[in-house]
Amino acid sequence: PHSIAQGSTFNPALIERMTDACGREAAAMGLHQILSPVLDIARELRWGRIEETFGEDPYLIAEMGIGFVRGYQKHRISCMPKHFVAHGTPTGGLNCAQVSGGERELRNLYLYPFARVIAETDPLAVMSCYSAFDGVPVSGSRYYMTDILRGELGFRGFVYSDWGSVDRLKTFHYAVETSADAARQSLMAGIDLNVDSAYQTLEEQVEAGKIDMEYIDTAVRRMLYVKFALGIFDEPYGDAEEVERVVRCADHVALAKEVADESAVLLENNGILPLDLKKYKSIAVVGPNSDQTVYGDYSWVRPDTEEGVTLYQGLKNVLGDAVALRHADGCDWWSQDGSRIAEAVAAVEQSDLAIVAVGTRSTYLGRGPRKSTAGEGFDLSSLELPGRQLDLLKAVKATGKPLVVVFIAGKPLAMPWVKENADALLVQWYAGEQQGNSAADILVGNVNPSGRLNVSFPRSTGNSPCYYNYYPTDREFGNDRGGSYEEPALHYIFEKPYALWSFGYGLSYTEYKYGNCRVRTEGERIVAEVEVENCGPRDGKEVVQLYVRDMISSVATPVRQLKAFEKVPVRAGEKVTVRLEVPFSELMFTNERMERVLEPGEFEVQVGSSSDRIHFREKIRIG
Repeated sequence: PHSIAQGSTFNPALIERMTDACGREAAAMGLHQILSPVLDIARELRWGRIEETFGEDPYLIAEMGIGFVRGYQKHRISCMPKHFVAHGTPTGGLNCAQVSGGERELRNLYLYPFARVIAETDPLAVMSCYSAFDGVPVSGSRYYMTDILRGELGFRGFVYSDWGSVDRLKTFHYAVETSADAARQSLMAGIDLNVDSAYQTLEEQVEAGKIDMEYIDTAVRRMLYVKFALGIFDEPYGDAEEVERVVRCADHVALAKEVADESAVLLENNGILPLDLKKYKSIAVVGPNSDQTVYGDYSWVRPDTEEGVTLYQGLKNVLGDAVALRHADGCDWWSQDGSRIAEAVAAVEQSDLAIVAVGTRSTYLGRGPRKSTAGEGFDLSSLELPGRQLDLLKAVKATGKPLVVVFIAGKPLAMPWVKENADALLVQWYAGEQQGNSAADILVGNVNPSGRLNVSFPRSTGNSPCYYNYYPTDREFGNDRGGSYEEPALHYIFEKPYALWSFGYGLSYTEYKYGNCRVRTEGERIVAEVEVENCGPRDGKEVVQLYVRDMISSVATPVRQLKAFEKVPVRAGEKVTVRLEVPFSELMFTNERMERVLEPGEFEVQVGSSSDRIHFREKIRIG
């Protein structure tokens, strides 16, 4: 599954197992370097690369990133956290556009995942970014690439330029006149390995006395350090026999399915799911993503690879001959061609139930993308469902048949109509080769969904950004009831200024009850213990979430910030006690003088099942 699906598992230990398996396969092939994870923050939903991130929250991103890197490192494989730094919120959502912000936002928000991953995993490589932050091209900035990355964060490996980012100092940012100037500036900034032609000018520049040889030696020394650390000079090759044993072995395919199972998020359900197969003799499976495995950008596999299982195929695998299936795409995923909607409607009218798969499509950027609606360089001006997909949904709804929507996508889109009209909505981020088997198992109840939203869904394009950890001044206006087309009100006069579905949210096929929450301090940390009881008929996994609000602070702080979470299995009828810990260091922020401080005062600890479903609040005073 893609990174956005990994993030929605809320299970760093599972992702570490995943990359442990990936690392075993990579080592067998003789690979030593992985160009991931992406630690960008998904706050600008128009941006095409949302799918490559772990989500909108810096704490979640850090936790997932740490698990991701550790799994690969077990096999002496170097990960490459990227894109350093502040790349994921481009102006207008356009890939590589400049990111606006100040020094405090850089330190309180964008640096956080990198600081945690570097401190806790000591990665051997980092990739720089294309973009400028606050007008400064990052790949040419010694302040960002050396003073902060190495001096403050303690990074010891080598820095790798994103493809062409050095020459773009000339061709994109217009910060220098020549490629030679770009090469000199980036090398001196701290870019050790460049992926374009600009560094071919370095030898001549050294000979001409324009660059001190010390900069060349430093870059080479860093790369040699990494090669020795990885053992490349001792064991440079893979093992062909091991490739045959481990690549796509049964255990790894099962693990891919497990990650897919835990990543799916159930957002709506009026009781129709899990499907009672006794009620349905026939099911129509329609929509442009109903019979297509969507791997996502940079998956490096063809969309039609035989290993991939589509939703339609997965349902056939799970249902066998018990239920008759009909299929029709109804429309494509991008155009205004509605000529095939009638075909899908006919299939639904002949069936007892409609399962409609809509969403986005991504293909690898360098392998002939065909009409992508997400992925690098494929940014959206509108967050509505592309093409005629909403028209397809409305036509299916008009048949009067029960409507289950499966949203297969790489980013959230605005779907208020689906919230109001679908009998159920299952979100499946790009879930890898086992996509169809996983979704089918969830729909029929073989798997209890346990994914939680790592990115909030907007009510409309204009309702974005809609991330949960906003400043009080950005949402809490006193009159937040919102308006409607019938009765416009203050602020967003036709809708509420809040997410349609918020970060951390997700339903289950069972019910969880929270009780006996106890919050205290132990040494230099906050400790919360809460009882979680499974009151429903099925075993499941609950994600217990702890948020903190700094009640009074000298600079603005969010209304809540995720600071701990735990995904726990709870059997039907049983109760478990979950312990969550928050070091006091997590309460620090950068103040007006750009000092990292923990201001004494009152903090509200919030424990709940999502950012908008808080079950316990307790204030404690620190300092």
